[in-house]
Amino acid sequence: MKKSESLEIAKRSLLLANLPEQVTDALLCDASIREFARGETVFLQGENASVIHVVLDGWVKLYRIAPNGSEAVVNVFTRGHSFGEAVAFRMQPYPVSAEAVTDCVLMQIPARRFISILHREPEVAIAVLASTFQHLHDLVGQVEQIKSQTGAQRVADFLIHLCTRDSGTCVVTLPYDKVLIAGRLGMKPESLSRAFAKLKPVGVHVARHNATIDDIEALHDYAERDPADAWGKAL
Repeated sequence: MKKSESLEIAKRSLLLANLPEQVTDALLCDASIREFARGETVFLQGENASVIHVVLDGWVKLYRIAPNGSEAVVNVFTRGHSFGEAVAFRMQPYPVSAEAVTDCVLMQIPARRFISILHREPEVAIAVLASTFQHLHDLVGQVEQIKSQTGAQRVADFLIHLCTRDSGTCVVTLPYDKVLIAGRLGMKPESLSRAFAKLKPVGVHVARHNATIDDIEALHDYAERDPADAWGKAL
């Protein structure tokens, strides 16, 4: 990836998109670019945060290990997403671990440079707050989704977000393995398999790493359907 392309992706990220150009340039002049192989650790829970990460290519997962040893996926990020801002600004330990789930390229922006700019130009803090709020909004959305949708509906919604069009037929590539997809959606792997089976009547056909969607609008309707309707018909 060319340096110019990397800079453009970073500038379009939620964290930097609304910053004055001179501020963005000052931040990126000290930034470094690192490549991580699939399965490689980006950072571990408990390590001190000193940089802000922007994904330039590939996928990264944030996760925690529960006391019983099971892994809880907190979030998954791809191109143009940033993460680690809040703890980096406070120079605190990471509350989660990060791992490359595909080969990926990350830009790392030193937090100290960002903090010094915030002290000089407080209005820049508005963009930072917007980014932090978006992360919180996404997490709230995930919790709401888990509570309000069936497993099959969550999978349907996940597939819809991978589509490159709003209607018609589409073939999407699952961006990472099915175990991680299940964790991301708050499901067990066997539940994910059952969810894919339930989506067949809606026109979803999964083969290895690809999913063929016969009718995106029909799948969207299924994802938005109130699960209580099925109970009402059964009474």
